Amino acid sequence: MAEIIGRKKEIEELNRLYHSDKAQFVAVYGRRRVGKTYLVNQVFKDKMTFHHTGLSPFDDGAKMTMHAQLQSFHYSLLRSGMDEQTPCPKSWLEAFYLLEKLLVKLDTGRRQVVFIDELSWMDTPRSGFLTALESFWNGWASNRDNMFLVVCGSSTTWMLGNLVNNYGGLYGRLTREIKLSPFTLKECDDYLKSNGIVLSQYDVTQAYMAFGGIPYYLGYFTPGCSLAQNIDNMLFAKEATLAKEYDRLFRSLFVHWEEHQKVVSLLATRHYGFTRDEISVRCGISKGGGLSSILKALTDSDFIEKYTPVIDGRKEDYYRLCDPFCQFYLSFVGDHKPTDPQFWQNSQNLPPIVAWRGFAFEQVCFNHIAQIKAALGVSGVVSKESTMLIRGTKDTQGGQIDLLIDRADNVLNLCEMKFYKKAYALTQEDRFDFEDRIDLLARITKSRKNIHFTLVTTIGLAFNEHSGVVQKVVTLEDLFK
Repeated sequence: MAEIIGRKKEIEELNRLYHSDKAQFVAVYGRRRVGKTYLVNQVFKDKMTFHHTGLSPFDDGAKMTMHAQLQSFHYSLLRSGMDEQTPCPKSWLEAFYLLEKLLVKLDTGRRQVVFIDELSWMDTPRSGFLTALESFWNGWASNRDNMFLVVCGSSTTWMLGNLVNNYGGLYGRLTREIKLSPFTLKECDDYLKSNGIVLSQYDVTQAYMAFGGIPYYLGYFTPGCSLAQNIDNMLFAKEATLAKEYDRLFRSLFVHWEEHQKVVSLLATRHYGFTRDEISVRCGISKGGGLSSILKALTDSDFIEKYTPVIDGRKEDYYRLCDPFCQFYLSFVGDHKPTDPQFWQNSQNLPPIVAWRGFAFEQVCFNHIAQIKAALGVSGVVSKESTMLIRGTKDTQGGQIDLLIDRADNVLNLCEMKFYKKAYALTQEDRFDFEDRIDLLARITKSRKNIHFTLVTTIGLAFNEHSGVVQKVVTLEDLFK
């Protein structure tokens, strides 16, 4: 097996299940391009009895027909050893029956790994695919101790609704579900190094801010090129490799992809997000089932997240864009893609890019709460994390707290994120601003907990006459652990 970066827990679990003495039905799901197929292929590379991948609905709409999907499944059966004279099945019930016959023919008593990838693409309208899958597992496969069925799907909503949370014939039938998450900063660094890419932690962080921890995107980095050169090659050059990726993502995952893009485009305009009512009004989508299904699908797919900031002491649900690639694409590519093929190399100090770095670094920190808590020495302490929005009035000034860690050990960490090229030196204005926010937090929350002002930054804190307001500093070194 080739070396796999990260995924240690997932690999251990897949191997543990493989070596068990009973039938297993495992679902692996997660954001598109996160590496689900690669993981399964590498773990079971020399152990697969049957492997099939559903046809993509994006490459050719005609391939979404039931006949085309069945024909493709038939070819996979033939490649795996089925009699060449066997005709193409006319239904999914017949297709899975042929799979049963093939597995019986190939059975030597050892584990039989059956890998079906992009399951949701195979479930075309009125095809009866899910019923046939239920019949295959419940009526035959689950009774064979050497059966190992593993399925993947990029449509997380489909995987959750039809497999993980199924209340029909597959209710409780999965023996394990594994959600594959994007890489952490440390895993991104390890992955880039394994591909011969040499970047500083500062630049690896910016790569994460642009592409997230998605190995598929990081795999396009070219050795010997700077971060800016790689970003230009992938998004701004004439034949940019990821120029069409944003549309591909949505078209391959959602039937009404335009509506999903509309919501994501709105959320990209405000880093702390919008309420459900605001989304409905601004996108012109009814607050009924339509908007609910869109928000759920985007949340399930890890494009957006629902969170509850504290607003003037009250709590209200917000949705915000949390996928770095979507944010970067909509901020700098999208409908207003610059004509300069070296745009990123030539624009490093432009105000929009400087502002983007600040907001994008906040998302990096939200995705690395565990590392921040470890740096604070409170990994084992129960805590709640949130954002706080305090609206100003005629008599009082408002404010925003990027990240608040409310700890069970009687401490509130008021976190400020600063993405800076060198050690951050507080100015007098910074100190007054930070002290005002500490006072504001104490007044609004009426909490008797100790408030520790915490700076999360790149290199560290330059100590001067104003730095005493900072109780703790978390750096990139900490975030990369």
